[in-house]
Amino acid sequence: MERAPVAAFIGLGANLGDAVASVRQAIQALARSPGTRACTASRLYRSAPLDATGPDFINAVVRLDTTLTAPALLQALQAIEAAAGRQRPYRNAPRTLDLDLLLFGTARIDSARLTVPHPRWHQRAFVLRPLAELAPKLVSAALLQAVADQACEPLEPPLEQQA
Repeated sequence: MERAPVAAFIGLGANLGDAVASVRQAIQALARSPGTRACTASRLYRSAPLDATGPDFINAVVRLDTTLTAPALLQALQAIEAAAGRQRPYRNAPRTLDLDLLLFGTARIDSARLTVPHPRWHQRAFVLRPLAELAPKLVSAALLQAVADQACEPLEPPLEQQA
């Protein structure tokens, strides 16, 4: 028997190579992932590195309805990162692609491999602004105000204006 779908939110970021293309390709890969029932993406944002070095990042958030477990989804995310050439030479290194499991339904997971909700999701403008497009009830005005000083600008028009 197949599991009931769970709403999962994935943060995407890249700041090496053609970051825009990398994020767009990752969105397509997520939509094709096994167990994915629906996939909705925010618009793309440009953000300055936070606790990292290198060029600006291109970011987005995706909502997936998935029948995978959280650990299986993490494994799928890491496979997409590897296919995009992701390397981890040191903490917060510039990257070709970074996929973070931000939220997995109402689950709370704290294991050696996975922490959900993501421990810093609520402290990052590059997560909160695109997440607010997809799930405005999850992002309060107070959370957005707390990250107002972080550089994060949309690259595209609002979702409702896109063709």
